[in-house]
Amino acid sequence: MRRVIALAKKDLRLLFRDKAGFFFTFFLPLIYCMFFGAIFAGGGDDDSTRGAIAVAVVDEDGTASSQQFTKDLSDAPELDVEVMGREEAANQVRRGERVAYIVLPNGFGARLDNPFRGGMPQMETGIDPTRQAEAGMLQGILAKYSYQSIQSMFSDREKMRKFIRESLGELQKDDAGDPVTTGALKLFLPALDMFLAAMPEDQSAFGGFGEIDIKQIDTQRAPERAGRPRSSYDVSFPQGVIWGLLGCAAGFGISFVVERTRGTLVRLRSAPISRGQIIAGKAMACFATTIVLQVVLFTVGTLAFRVRPDSYVHLALAVFCASFAFVGIMMLLSVLGKTEQAAGGIGWAVLLVMAMTGGGMIPLMFMPGWLQTISNISPVKWAILAMEGAIFRGFSLQEMMLPCGILVGVGVLCLAIGIRAFRWVQE
Repeated sequence: MRRVIALAKKDLRLLFRDKAGFFFTFFLPLIYCMFFGAIFAGGGDDDSTRGAIAVAVVDEDGTASSQQFTKDLSDAPELDVEVMGREEAANQVRRGERVAYIVLPNGFGARLDNPFRGGMPQMETGIDPTRQAEAGMLQGILAKYSYQSIQSMFSDREKMRKFIRESLGELQKDDAGDPVTTGALKLFLPALDMFLAAMPEDQSAFGGFGEIDIKQIDTQRAPERAGRPRSSYDVSFPQGVIWGLLGCAAGFGISFVVERTRGTLVRLRSAPISRGQIIAGKAMACFATTIVLQVVLFTVGTLAFRVRPDSYVHLALAVFCASFAFVGIMMLLSVLGKTEQAAGGIGWAVLLVMAMTGGGMIPLMFMPGWLQTISNISPVKWAILAMEGAIFRGFSLQEMMLPCGILVGVGVLCLAIGIRAFRWVQE
């Protein structure tokens, strides 16, 4: 074990002596965190590049009208709709699997059918706090299809006349109402019924009717968060940490190739040091660096930018699993090229693809649906999700198991492939 630790210390000393490498490993990710956190604090996203918004619909009304409205939303090209219960819908939004959920409460269908009696229909929406740029879009989409539903009711003459007759019947039974209002309605509604009966069939009685009532509700369990991250830095710091991890994986992977091409590994093999100890020493140095990197960045975030996790235990779990995954990726990168140039070019190409598809460069919300599906294979996505789950999404320990388990699996798989290929290269 002492030999492994000695080898790890050797790599760490080399890292700290390399001023450029030290800067890109520790300070560049911090600059990323601060820069993009400051930018996104002001909002202002371009909606034109987004695809369908993934939402969940909760139909608590269960009437024919609410079911038809749900179908209208499902057919809308702007939305990707899945119907489910309220609890599951809220959990999917909190886990980042859906942008929002929409609740059609009891009485929604009755109000949609006859806004004269109960007022305009009401609904609730829960928005992912990191996707506020899409909240306005969703409000507009819901208003659009609600308006279309109400317009279809007004354009149906027979349905309108039926509503009028029902309203007159209720007025006859209501003795407690204001006599002036009741008397006026008893005169107005029959006149309206006669107007509809005499109106030409190709004309509509009304051009519009009010605005639908959409209430946005919190999606986070922690009440002090008011349903959103404290600031944009809660979102940008996990992104910045990812770039630090990518830099560590690339740097240590290339250093392995350098030691092989310059004969360092041959000299180490002439000493009483096994291959396993050499690999373990490199892995330990990379793991220690990624841990220190994440601790430093999140400490700066906590002290200077109020990035305070919901659970430090869950954040520690996310940090550990992300480090383990990128140590495995480092080992795999070290055998992708036989020369320093080849290893550096191939390694960064692989890492950049991971970053692009996993949300490290382009936020997932801007990606088309097919690319969001592909992002599931990128460890970058799961590392970001694990950190966000601990910082502001309020993940339970069970919910942390999915991203963390995938990260550990990636680490094990990449280590196994890398170690096997490394032995083959040496022989």
